Amino acid sequence: MANLILHNQDCIEVMTSIEENSVDLILTDPPYNLGNFMRDRDTNLKKMRDNFFGSAGWDDLSFEEWEESMDRFFEESVRVLKHGGSMIVFMAIIKVESIIKIAERYGLYYKTTGIWHKLNPMPRNMNLHFVNSTETWIYFTYKKKTGTFNNDGKMIHDFIETAVASNGERRFGKHPTQKPVKLMEFFVNVLSNENDTILDPFMGSGSTGVAAIKNDRNFIGVELNEKYYNIARQRIEEVWE
Repeated sequence: MANLILHNQDCIEVMTSIEENSVDLILTDPPYNLGNFMRDRDTNLKKMRDNFFGSAGWDDLSFEEWEESMDRFFEESVRVLKHGGSMIVFMAIIKVESIIKIAERYGLYYKTTGIWHKLNPMPRNMNLHFVNSTETWIYFTYKKKTGTFNNDGKMIHDFIETAVASNGERRFGKHPTQKPVKLMEFFVNVLSNENDTILDPFMGSGSTGVAAIKNDRNFIGVELNEKYYNIARQRIEEVWE
């Protein structure tokens, strides 16, 4: 059975206690630092969603504070990543360049930027402009330019399509930026092998953990918010038992 370790703490505090050179894949969805930006925009998102991320309290840092927090995150990430380990970071497209610059300070090798296309996005502002149906992910490796890549000799595009998280995946509670398990399983299976260790320092509702445990990977998950931590714990333990 896969090893499972969950923490309801600040991710930097937890990461400093993780053994060096012990993690094969970091797969995570950190705050995009869009809370203040979205609150000031003419959008009906808040009216359409009862758990709007801009009001959640964890995505409203100043840019300078956010940049500093990401700097500390990458500093600890490279300490715990194995040489040749991989990293996928979901991020708003307007912050991609900032993330790459920070990551490269710590020796991470930038591989590519890809897109997750939501097949059934929220139709907000559909009569005003283009519906937002994509999110960006950034792929890095550490110390080596090529890490684990299980493509079975087939071409894999940097464009992934899935539905958003289903109601069944939200039955223990809702998270405003929850990723579907199918999406996270894609990265788990391509960028890691059975018995590898996967870390998600911004675990949220636990989709990375569910994907990891379902596919026989060890998982370390960290979530600061107690409400979301409890949702994640229930979801992950359901597949772990």
